[in-house]
Amino acid sequence: MDTTWTHTTVLLNEAVEALFNNPDEPSNHAAGVAGTRAAQTYVDATFGRGGHSRLILARLSPQDHLIAFDKDPEAVAQAALIDDPRFSIRHEGFSHLGELASGSVAGVLMDLGVSSPQIDTPERGFSFRFEGPLDMRMDTTRGESVAQWLATAEINQIAEVIRDYGEERFAGPIAKAIVARRQERGPISTTTELAQLVADTVKTREQGQNPATRTFQALRIFINAELEELQQALEASLDVLQPGGRLVVISFHSLEDRIVKQFIAKHSRDEYDRRAPFAAPKVMQLKALGRIKPGASEVAANPRARSAVMRVAQRTAEGGGASA
Repeated sequence: MDTTWTHTTVLLNEAVEALFNNPDEPSNHAAGVAGTRAAQTYVDATFGRGGHSRLILARLSPQDHLIAFDKDPEAVAQAALIDDPRFSIRHEGFSHLGELASGSVAGVLMDLGVSSPQIDTPERGFSFRFEGPLDMRMDTTRGESVAQWLATAEINQIAEVIRDYGEERFAGPIAKAIVARRQERGPISTTTELAQLVADTVKTREQGQNPATRTFQALRIFINAELEELQQALEASLDVLQPGGRLVVISFHSLEDRIVKQFIAKHSRDEYDRRAPFAAPKVMQLKALGRIKPGASEVAANPRARSAVMRVAQRTAEGGGASA
């Protein structure tokens, strides 16, 4: 494993501050403050390279605990370097969040971005900028790679994935070109082969964007079931968060942000069952606290931050509804 890669965590301070800034709880999170409240558990649902986790640990009291999740074996290896009894890492996707005890978590942070080491390591196959195997799996120990899936998928399946997950208007022609190439010369096996095929197929390019950008995004999201896992993790957060607990989610493209936005909106209002108009409404479970984007200085220093959107919500008190 090459450990020379660096990763700049997006919205680092803003995300951790949002996770802890709870007006309903005394401000006693600083390390060294013990005995003033019960121990709290926090979750970094996407450890990555640990930027958020390390700052969270710096804010925890000695009796608190941080649980991190990550599917990437390299991320888990990085997490193992953290020598802190308050920290533990689980080699699982964050859809496993629901396995934690109900109401046991004071805050959940989800950073949905792909880490720089993943993108910039050719062997991982995430980037069209480097020659490498067409893999794109977050967890390289299980599941099929993009190359394996493209070797057998039908035209309509490929087109649907590229259209729905990449919002690519040339999804049909790209899918046809992939299958034609497969029939003529065998399956595509490298990132540069796929990038060149897409470039040859997509005649109209978006200014400043490689023509393969949307296709690579779509295949990565699909092969890792990213949107499905996000939906599962968001639903699980409602159960594991304690009243007053914070949910902080950083998204990097519109499909993710739409899911997060709609989820928070849905659970931030009382729900009435039209089939039972006289029944008591299901009270809201979240209170939306805002939307934050990186500032100009952060984007200038880290261009990958430009598309980030952070949304924050707070779990309402049990049965508290709109009064929370």
